[in-house]
Amino acid sequence: MITSANLVTFLDQFAAHIAEKKDYLTDLDAAIGDADHGANMHRGLQAVLAKRADLETKDPASLLKEVAMTLISKVGGASGALYGTFFLQASLAVAGKPELTSTDLATLLEKGLAGIVLRGKAVAGDKTMIDAMGPAIEALNASLKNEESLALSLDKAAKAADAAVEATIPLIARKGRASYLGERSVGHPDPGATSTSILFHSLAEALS
Repeated sequence: MITSANLVTFLDQFAAHIAEKKDYLTDLDAAIGDADHGANMHRGLQAVLAKRADLETKDPASLLKEVAMTLISKVGGASGALYGTFFLQASLAVAGKPELTSTDLATLLEKGLAGIVLRGKAVAGDKTMIDAMGPAIEALNASLKNEESLALSLDKAAKAADAAVEATIPLIARKGRASYLGERSVGHPDPGATSTSILFHSLAEALS
């Protein structure tokens, strides 16, 4: 079972990896966006960690909702709204559950993705974070359906996200600031997809 303590460990890992990669993420965003993705994500996740002691006392849904509200209030640009929506919708998917199963985890990820799609109006191939999140969730579900362990399933999800990030390089951005560049957005990995890959690696590390 996945506990709130496990989710806090995931947040620890996610924040640590974003801190390590924040300059890289900002450089990616400088090429096709506002040059703030890494800095914004880092600021938001540090704000989340400031509430760590409180988060540990909450049930999974309340924990995820608190993460959502913190990101929405602390992270500027589209990333705060989209990641905030992701965690908020994820929280609604597991309301009332003291612990989560592997199936619950897959469900909350699916609901989070659906929230991002609804909020951002993007589809696969638009060169956004959903280009990494969709394949990662598909890989997770396929592995769980084959009755593979959660650790293996999340490892496959993270690898699928990595491959999906690479697949964004030749795409023309059709959403967000990057879409203003048209064909000039080709040749760069999408920053949101890249941070999404980091999210799945963090889940794999925390829940393995």
